[in-house]
Amino acid sequence: MRTYYSFSLLLAAALLAPPVLAQTAINETRPLDARGRVDISNVSGRIEVRGWERNEVQITGTLGKGVERLDIDGSREQLNIEVRYPKSNWGGNKAGPTHLVVMVPVRADLDIESVAASVDVSGVAPSELSISSVSGSVVAAAAPRKADVETVSGSATLTLNSEDVDVSTVSGSIVLRGRLNGDIDAETVSGRIEVTVNGERIRDLSATTVSGRAEVSTALAPAGEISMESVSGSLLLRLPKDVSAQVTGESFSGGLKATGVTIEKRRGPGASFSTTYGSGSGRVSLETFSGSAEVRVE
Repeated sequence: MRTYYSFSLLLAAALLAPPVLAQTAINETRPLDARGRVDISNVSGRIEVRGWERNEVQITGTLGKGVERLDIDGSREQLNIEVRYPKSNWGGNKAGPTHLVVMVPVRADLDIESVAASVDVSGVAPSELSISSVSGSVVAAAAPRKADVETVSGSATLTLNSEDVDVSTVSGSIVLRGRLNGDIDAETVSGRIEVTVNGERIRDLSATTVSGRAEVSTALAPAGEISMESVSGSLLLRLPKDVSAQVTGESFSGGLKATGVTIEKRRGPGASFSTTYGSGSGRVSLETFSGSAEVRVE
């Protein structure tokens, strides 16, 4: 009886063990050309990507409890890494989170897809960086020539040295900083947008929001363009004192402000202004329906 009782306790302890005990360790390495491509897909958990000076990809971390397997296939030109879930359990609602740590060649292109997994990328300088997520947060500190980041409700916090950046969310916030000197497009429905350009003059920037707040701080390249639009969200644009641009602002029912400008009041609702800073080589426009809009030259 005592032996049976002890066996029952051991069996119960095994069945009630924490999920971490059921996780599977990952330790895989594959060759990849210095300028190859890596595609990574994970539903739940975390994806960490780091750059190194080796022509190979190393995958470590842990597979969550209930995950079917980790698929790794491809060639030296392109490698695919995908966490597979049982078909009856797609979406990982019952499976535990999987944590991937992926070391890649610094200049390898990256395409990362997540549902609820958070994404953290740093130390890479690819030609193209693409990240898409539904509810997972995205953090990136990188120097891609072109970056495309998309989330639904997850936040995007990006520090990039890039010529071309396209970032969009539905309700998640966007924080974009770095040496940005090309085409920048930031778009959200209800999330907040914050763009800060350091040490560069932007060539073309668009910031669009429906109900969220958008703030942009940047210098403007000669003949550069900045466009900011909202429905009910507020807009704030900070420009340096040496800015050279023709600037216009328009609102149906919201308030307008601009450094050194007297706002024209229309008959009925609405206001607008038009002014020139410096020689007026660039173009800046702010448009909102019911939100406020302000240009600060400081």
